[in-house]
Amino acid sequence: MTTILHIETATKVCSVALSVDGELKQLQELKDDGYAHGEQLTILIQKVFDLQGITSGMLSAVSVSAGPGSYTGLRIGVSTAKGLCYALGIPLIAINTLESMAAIGKMNYPAHNLCPMIDARRMEVFSFITNAQAEILKPVSADVLDENSYADFEPLVCFGDGAAKMQELWVNRQITFDLDLEPSASGQVSLAYQKFLKQEFEDVAYFEPDYLKEFYQAPASKKN
Repeated sequence: MTTILHIETATKVCSVALSVDGELKQLQELKDDGYAHGEQLTILIQKVFDLQGITSGMLSAVSVSAGPGSYTGLRIGVSTAKGLCYALGIPLIAINTLESMAAIGKMNYPAHNLCPMIDARRMEVFSFITNAQAEILKPVSADVLDENSYADFEPLVCFGDGAAKMQELWVNRQITFDLDLEPSASGQVSLAYQKFLKQEFEDVAYFEPDYLKEFYQAPASKKN
């Protein structure tokens, strides 16, 4: 029996899932504009253990959202996942955040081109486009968008927190916006199970998230 803990912290959503043999068993998540992942993540992890009636020692592996996304969120999720893997002596599985989002989108729009989008400030997003056959139409990248971006991939379903800011600009295009679809650890389940079967694991000591962009910290405001 393969029991995997799944951790998603790449955006404002803090999500934890538990799967057994590739089937989702437990899911706990919350959304906090204040990025309270540091305080809530371990609580959610313990809650899925309790609901499933297991302990951490019964895990086969941990999968974690590997980016792109929030620098702080990714660091918290990856650090927690690595700590569990190191302490328990189990494998670490990295799942691209946008591919995990696409897996969720496919459940809702199985016959459409999908474009999960994560806000990267101003008019920039992290995005990925795939079709109904799960073929990659546009690989994961950080893109500065305008009114004509991604026109070659229409009709298209856009979702994630990066999609919200494009809704007005792309109003007359063949694009469906689903702002209720957000990152969730549940999107990792099938992807992580397949990686587990293929033994596609990360080096716990050296693995780092894929930020796609350098960390940016706004300059401190001057005091009079």
